[in-house]
Amino acid sequence: MASSLSLANHDASLQNKIDMSNARKRTTVDVAVMRDFVYNGHNEWLRKEKIIEVLSKDPVFSKEGRDFMTRTEKYNRGLRMINRVSELENSLGWTKEESRLAMHSLDEALPISLHLTAFEPVFLAQASPSLLSTYAPLAAKLGIFGCYLQTELGHGSNVSALETTATYIPETREFEIHSPTLTSSKWWIGALGKTATHGVVQAKLLLPDKKSNLKDMGPHLFFMQLRSLETHKLMPGIIAGDIGPKAFAGFAATDNGFARFDHVRISKENMLSKFAQVSDKGEYIKPPHAKISYGGMLYIRSGMVTSAGWLIARAATISIRYATVRRQGNKGPDGLEFQVITYPSLYSRLMPILARAYVYIEMGRALSRSFNSMSARLATGDTSLLAELHATTSGLKVLCTTASVADAESARRSMGGHGYSVFSGIGRAYADLVPSVTFEGENFVLDQQAARAALKAYRTIFASGKAVTSFDPASLPPSTSYLRLLITSDSQPPLLTSASWLDAETLIVLLEWRAAALVRDFTTSAASEKTDMWNVDPTIYQRVSKAATEAFVAGQVREMFKTVDANNGLGAKEKQVLKKLYLLFLLTTIETSLSDFLAFGLLRMPDFISSGVTDPTRSLRRAISALCKEILPEAIGLTDALGLSDWELDSALAPYDGAAYQALWDRAQTEPLNQEEIPNAYEESIKPMLQRGQKLAKVGAKL
Repeated sequence: MASSLSLANHDASLQNKIDMSNARKRTTVDVAVMRDFVYNGHNEWLRKEKIIEVLSKDPVFSKEGRDFMTRTEKYNRGLRMINRVSELENSLGWTKEESRLAMHSLDEALPISLHLTAFEPVFLAQASPSLLSTYAPLAAKLGIFGCYLQTELGHGSNVSALETTATYIPETREFEIHSPTLTSSKWWIGALGKTATHGVVQAKLLLPDKKSNLKDMGPHLFFMQLRSLETHKLMPGIIAGDIGPKAFAGFAATDNGFARFDHVRISKENMLSKFAQVSDKGEYIKPPHAKISYGGMLYIRSGMVTSAGWLIARAATISIRYATVRRQGNKGPDGLEFQVITYPSLYSRLMPILARAYVYIEMGRALSRSFNSMSARLATGDTSLLAELHATTSGLKVLCTTASVADAESARRSMGGHGYSVFSGIGRAYADLVPSVTFEGENFVLDQQAARAALKAYRTIFASGKAVTSFDPASLPPSTSYLRLLITSDSQPPLLTSASWLDAETLIVLLEWRAAALVRDFTTSAASEKTDMWNVDPTIYQRVSKAATEAFVAGQVREMFKTVDANNGLGAKEKQVLKKLYLLFLLTTIETSLSDFLAFGLLRMPDFISSGVTDPTRSLRRAISALCKEILPEAIGLTDALGLSDWELDSALAPYDGAAYQALWDRAQTEPLNQEEIPNAYEESIKPMLQRGQKLAKVGAKL
């Protein structure tokens, strides 16, 4: 058995707690006030706290031993948790939103994710009244379990090339769903492998013409039953299963699956026909807007911004707490090694991550409001906000998922060797986070969409090569507001001094100028090359998309400054610290794209040049360094304000009390290998190997 040696009173563990306590004493912000701001009000925080209290005390949601489970055990555990949340919803009277919050708080990728984020929203938004009356109540109460079948073995982002077919049969008023090729097999579909009873299937609509030829109407959505509600067996003509384990052992509890359909007939009413429709005779009725069916996709992408913010918040909390109690390197006057959080090379990596968490959480909330506004208009047939939100969410999905993956890895690496332990809590989250850059639109493909939206907006204004004199800059939507800077021919980027780096409006305008310059250059270059710029400059779409999206985000941060100023619930200190976080976010956004600013001559610093300074970026980096140092004493308070409990974090390296070493030691004792002193492999492998080696060495010594 493992050693029973206790380290409870080890000096290092006591010092961990002292260091964490001292860090909290240095915090000058009111954590409770800041937390209410993060959660958009005290009542929202209380609601979340109440749910966490229920979950953390329920044995079904215990996280003990989960890291040692097989994949099948994790899948079964995931379903037990889903079932338990459903039970609690009924017994405690939770609202739908509270149940969703509970699911989100489980910090695991579960089979129900696509039911909540794709299947149900798409079904509710696009199904006919008759389908809704029958199945919406069942979906809401998990009387049926749904999935969203879009991606195929041979095609993902290229939706128009999906091969699954839905052929209309006028004689029987049915659609025939069929997988004509191996590559048409549905693949990667969450909950399809073993769980889902129903699905929304994306298939190519084929309608017979007057000559009995089939006309391809493009991909449409169809509601299908996949498994029996009595036996859970697959319906006739359907083959389905799990695609196997994923990279980094991520999404272990989710049964991402495959499916093939062999001429499966479904009723005509099963087509999601709120917008596009097919008559009984097989005539096609177009939707009022070509992209009106994008609502479900936009819902998912808008939610990904908020999710990215909270995942970054988790990484920031864990890494900053650990860096606060970890001591390494030279010793100070007290005889103790320095806390690693005090090293500029480390805190300058972590403070920007913390700032990004605060910005993304707030931006995600604003994006949700925009989506709700668009949905309300869409319900009345008003599609005026659809194109804007599509362009915005495409760019934001790329930006936020890319940043969250990078931040999680940066936070993990900041923790040194212990960060590689699954007990750190970051690696587990990282494994579930990595695929976000691919699903719901591969990021490089979405970059093209965002860049083309920017190109289209530019050409609308400058159709004749110069600005339309009657054009009103105020009419530009937030996603392309930066183009207003180009309408006046004598408009110039701001002149900069060292003080400019502390002026938020200057930084925001700089980011807008960078987007405007890149889009203008992209447009003129594309025209002169007379070819797709992809062939000339393969990175152009990524750079334009990033610049345009970061300009939009900068505009959102402008609104955040205003919101903070107007918030009467925040004290002067809280407002000051929040503004420093926003400022740091803007500065580091500029710093990571300096090549663009230098290429277009946007850093206009005559005072520096006249004084002989040849590097215009030096003062920027000094401003970032100074701001990180100013925020550092508030770091623990700011992570506490994110309101993530020890149960939620499940990190041995970031307990609230700071006792990281004791927690890591205790976790290691739970390793199944440690339950026996001599491993089972000793007799089978270790013993014969040692004996053989000893024998050979003895023979060699005699020669």
